[in-house]
Formats: sequence, C-alpha cells, structure tokens
Amino acid sequence: MKKLLLVSGFILALSACSTSKKSQLTISPQPTISSIAITQNVLVMVESRDLRTAQFVAIIDNGPQNIQLIHPTSNMRIMLENALIRQLSSQGYRVTTHAKGKLRLDLLNSLVKVEYSAFSHTITTNVQIQLVAETSNNKFVQRYSGQSTTQGTISASFVDMEIALNRLLEAALQDIARDKKLSSFMNKNF
Repeated sequence: MKKLLLVSGFILALSACSTSKKSQLTISPQPTISSIAITQNVLVMVESRDLRTAQFVAIIDNGPQNIQLIHPTSNMRIMLENALIRQLSSQGYRVTTHAKGKLRLDLLNSLVKVEYSAFSHTITTNVQIQLVAETSNNKFVQRYSGQSTTQGTISASFVDMEIALNRLLEAALQDIARDKKLSSFMNKNF
C-alpha cells in the first residue's frame, strides 16, 4: 500500500511538473471597420507576403543564458491579409481573385521584446507593414510603422505581450484605413 501511495504521489508530482505553460501568443488585431463606404464596387485583388527573417513574434530576455522565442498561434501573414480584406470590404472595395488593381501587404516586422531587470520588465514592440498598390502601369508604395515601450513591475505576462502587439497592429491597420493617398490611388487606378 505504501508503494502504491509512493508511486501515485510520484506520478502526480511529475504530472504537475509537466503541465505546460502557455507557449504561444494569440495575435488577432481587429480591422478598422468603416461605417461609410469611400468607394463603390472598385475591384481589388489582395495578396500578402511575410518578409520577416524569423517567424517568432516575441523574445523574452532573462539574461544571456535564458532567452525564449515565442511564436504566434496562427499564421501572421494570413491573419493580417484577412483583416485587411475585411477592412477594405467595409470601405466599399470588392475583393476578388482577378482584378486590374492589386494590393499586396508585406509584413516586414512584428516583434515584442521583453527584458527583465531585478524588479521590473520592459516590453518594446515594433511593427512595420508595407503596402504595394499596383496596376500594369502604376505603382504606389507606403510603409506603416509603429513602436511602443511599456514598463512594469515583476514579470510580464503573455497577455501583456499580446495586448502590446495587437494594439500596434490595429494602429497600423487604422493608418491604412485613413490613408487618403492610398485610397485616392486605388480609386483612380483600379
């Protein structure tokens, strides 16, 4: 009986140690939904590329011997492309697979870096998205960037990192929605 209790206790202790902590960030920025269409039935083809050198979205730096790389739960390129499509549709654009005008989203940077000191942490977030709007004879290129830094006590949670990155991605999407030069180019050339 003692052996059974000892083995059961040992298994319970091991299972508690192996309980996995969250190891991915849930990134899901909300697009800027327009209440008023800025155009009517302008056809646009949307595509995207992920040009980041690495696929992780966060680095937790606890010192030179303890650096952790965190990946997103879903594909960043597809998630941003879908958000852009929803945003464009709310503005009155009709997204299709074949159109005279093409809008390409290039994800250049999307990274949260957490650095710890003795009793505090710093979260630095960077986002850079490039949009390329083009037809067979015209091209418009614009970059949308953002950076934020927050500090806190003790340790940063995964929720803190998710909020920081989602807010910056939403700010970039909002800048895209409000970009008069982009909408003017698309309305004139698509």
